[in-house]
Amino acid sequence: MHIDRDIKLDFRDVLIRPKRSALPSRAEVDVSREFAFKHSQHRYRGIPIIAANMDTIGTFDMARALAPAGLSVALHKHYGEDELAGFFGSLEVKSSAFYSMGITRGDQKKFETVMKRASAAVQYVCIDVANGYTESFVKFVAKFREAWPALTVMAGNVVTGEMTEELILSGADIVKVGIGPGSVCTTRGMTGVGYPQLSAVIECADAAHGLGGRICSDGGCASPGDIAKAFGGGADFVMLGGMLAGHAECGGEIVERNGKRYQRFYGMSSRAAMEKYAGGVADYRASEGKEILIECRGPVAATVQEILGGVRSACTYVGAHTLKELTKRTTFVRVGAAVNNAPDRD
Repeated sequence: MHIDRDIKLDFRDVLIRPKRSALPSRAEVDVSREFAFKHSQHRYRGIPIIAANMDTIGTFDMARALAPAGLSVALHKHYGEDELAGFFGSLEVKSSAFYSMGITRGDQKKFETVMKRASAAVQYVCIDVANGYTESFVKFVAKFREAWPALTVMAGNVVTGEMTEELILSGADIVKVGIGPGSVCTTRGMTGVGYPQLSAVIECADAAHGLGGRICSDGGCASPGDIAKAFGGGADFVMLGGMLAGHAECGGEIVERNGKRYQRFYGMSSRAAMEKYAGGVADYRASEGKEILIECRGPVAATVQEILGGVRSACTYVGAHTLKELTKRTTFVRVGAAVNNAPDRD
């Protein structure tokens, strides 16, 4: 047994300290990024925010709504082969959508079928498991890279620098960082396992950038300010689930209660998801997610505008002309409370 006594931080534990700025307006801030990925050598340009590959979030409709704004979607892995081939075949900007897959033989065969039907339409792939620390996962990433050298691969999830390095050396271009911080994830409570998200981002970004790799902060963002903190901590991409839930482009079932319309939102390791896709919770495991109802929020465009406005504003507070500069100009201040949670009054 070992105790790591260094302080680890979540987004709620810090604020970004303002600095002198010569920026006259938020409109002057460029929130896009450009990357050349380590293994695939693809050149990416866009706004590095990705809708999560949850079946209620990572939908075709979400991808079509976010693409004009320059954002991306990691599609959920429960679409059929024909649907995926057709969608990727019609995709104009390849970085607008990641193909998501697990590491089973069935996942691999399905991907091969889609690639045959859609030719070279798929260029971005998310290899996604809950626990990225297994030897089988690392071996799968390495074999996938060997088989598909030209594809940009995002793989995870992990929360520590050494596994970030191992995945990059095994062939990942982007490492997905986060265990347990999601709004409908109960892994921390069920298993006692996890890592404060901001510290995970800082440590994994340091490890990845030293090898020429990238990271995606996955989970824990409840506000535009949290997204700014993730980028300030070194994240190259930020993945969002709960912040995009409840919109018209989502796939959640609509429920009416007391004259109001709500949409179901649940974690992909929840009982609801396992009953939908696996016939229930297997007798050797437990549910590690929950289901909630979110009041319907209309089209996602207004939320995207709010998110990007918040990130641009964060950049003006520290004098960052571009999103890339935000990390260099970020100083975090530890706080007892990041926001004022006083109740709203009529």
